Amino acid sequence: MSGAEGGGFAAPQGVGETSGRRERIRANLAALRERVDAACAAAGRRPEDVTIVAVTKTFPASDVRILAELGIGDVGENRDQEAAPKAAECAGLGLRWHFVGQLQTNKARSVARYADVVHSVDRARLAAALGQRARLEGRHLDCLVQIDLDPAAQAGVLGPRGGVDPADALAVADAIAAEEGLSPAGVMAVAPRGADPAEAFARLNAVAAEVRDRYPRAKAVSAGMSGDLEAAVEHGATHVRVGTALLDDRSTNVG
Repeated sequence: MSGAEGGGFAAPQGVGETSGRRERIRANLAALRERVDAACAAAGRRPEDVTIVAVTKTFPASDVRILAELGIGDVGENRDQEAAPKAAECAGLGLRWHFVGQLQTNKARSVARYADVVHSVDRARLAAALGQRARLEGRHLDCLVQIDLDPAAQAGVLGPRGGVDPADALAVADAIAAEEGLSPAGVMAVAPRGADPAEAFARLNAVAAEVRDRYPRAKAVSAGMSGDLEAAVEHGATHVRVGTALLDDRSTNVG
């Protein structure tokens, strides 16, 4: 039921498409919340302890507005060149912006202007750059230590998605804590391709516990996406980063 028909009313161009898009996202969100609820029930957890971060990469600001109308308050972006203008266009919606992609130090200035949470801090140099820019902007950023869970990375092969060796997580958390304007807020990881996500997220949960022992307020565990969120919730995820399950396949997105 997409809704431009009825009573002889001729909708302005685009209204039917907007209504249909809203209903599609509404249905996707309802299904996603059912998945999260079921995963939490299976893990003996409360659904309210798991935050859905809607990853809107390649999707327009109009989708962000629809998500906000439907009660989503946390939005994630992977690329600064897309995130910065989208965050500006959606200012005033009361959203919490998460930067979830790999981040170069030369982008720290821009990201510090709009991001509330940076999920991908994996080196002291990046923490220093973000801290400097946060102070200049008069802002405070929560930072997650990105962990590389790929065994190949621990063997000395650079992982394609970034992240620090689990053994070095505390050193990066310390670098974040040393910067005024930043707080160590927890950890983030992506399950390696082809790996058992449950095993990967169990390892992440162990690293999260080490970081939390040193920094008790660092409670966030950002793990799980559209295909593996159940395994992430089972192993302590507090934030799931979901794009496709909410907004459909990006390859079909034309707007």
